[in-house]
Amino acid sequence: MVLRIAASDLRRVFLHLQGLSDPPARRVGGDALCDLVERLGFVQVDSINTVTRAHHQILFSRNQTYRENGLTRLLERDRALFENWTHDAAVIPSSAWPYWRHRFERQRERLKARWTNWHGGDFHHEIDRVRDHIVENGPSRGRDFDGERERKQPGWWNWQPGKTALEYLWRTGEIAVTARENFAKIYDLAERVIPGEHFSHEVSHTEFVDWACREALARLGVATPGEIAAFYDLVKPEEAKAWCAAQEGRTILPVEIDFGKDMPRRASFARPDIEALVANAPEPPARVRALSPFDPVLRDRKRAERLFGFFYRIEVFVPAPKRTYGYYVYPLMEKDRLIGRIDMICRRAEGELLVTAFWPERGIRLGEGRLARLEAELARMARFTGMDRVRLADGWRRDPAG
Repeated sequence: MVLRIAASDLRRVFLHLQGLSDPPARRVGGDALCDLVERLGFVQVDSINTVTRAHHQILFSRNQTYRENGLTRLLERDRALFENWTHDAAVIPSSAWPYWRHRFERQRERLKARWTNWHGGDFHHEIDRVRDHIVENGPSRGRDFDGERERKQPGWWNWQPGKTALEYLWRTGEIAVTARENFAKIYDLAERVIPGEHFSHEVSHTEFVDWACREALARLGVATPGEIAAFYDLVKPEEAKAWCAAQEGRTILPVEIDFGKDMPRRASFARPDIEALVANAPEPPARVRALSPFDPVLRDRKRAERLFGFFYRIEVFVPAPKRTYGYYVYPLMEKDRLIGRIDMICRRAEGELLVTAFWPERGIRLGEGRLARLEAELARMARFTGMDRVRLADGWRRDPAG
């Protein structure tokens, strides 16, 4: 008989696996912070800094003692992490480098063809020029290659040739990010950045697929083959499907997720210890927490909607008049529920965290207790970002979302 798991139990397991059920005030420095990133699998990096950047918010939402320089040390001094690509830019444990080699190989010809078509035949020469410069001169920035060229308008499709060559070499593993300065990437040869024991280690294609699928399921708890493939965006959906078929009944279990009477049960696969996890995973803390739009529990928007009943779309690329909420709106979590979304920004010159709007989900009332928990989270956010105070704009309490 196939094991049936209630959606409420899966939410609790998933939040536990994703570090959102741990005591939020325990100290996470050095090894503990590295362990947290390892536990998550990766942490997405994003440049938007309305309050704080996504990678810092993801870690802070799990532990209020986190500070930004802790991640910098792991990346730039200890080399315990490296930056590259999952479904987007991310920081990843250096121990995963051998598996990323397979992604680099898959990307190499696809990107070269795509970007040669974009920049023309001279792009091949540009790759060689940029590579040779880094070999001879060490850490380099985009401005080292395009400084004399006429500046283009900002935008991805307006990259200069040198910047494009750097991104190609980075996305295919020949160079790595050795540091950042004002968030701009500084690159060096990967062999000078990645610790030798990881850089020199190689794994077979079979080992690569097994690792990518197994590690994804370990962090999701329960997932379909498509969700497993999408977690790291390393393997193809058909590879994940074949892996599940081969491992079913051996190292993974077939299960059904019961979402209640209004939704059909969903056939999935689970870790072999799923029953113990359901029995023992703790309840998340009662506090209110602001999550990054790129938080791992939200990255798969459809999965998040099924599990939490919460529809979320980031509106950065939506023209302002057409936005439902705002440019960069943070989901709010309380226990295992997503209770609303909040629009806020650090006004750094004024030293204040300005809250412009809060939209509760339908059925969520902002009573005295919940308001106190929200105010406590805003105070934590202000301290974390170096703001002196929180200011609530006139009319910040809005009608329910949707």
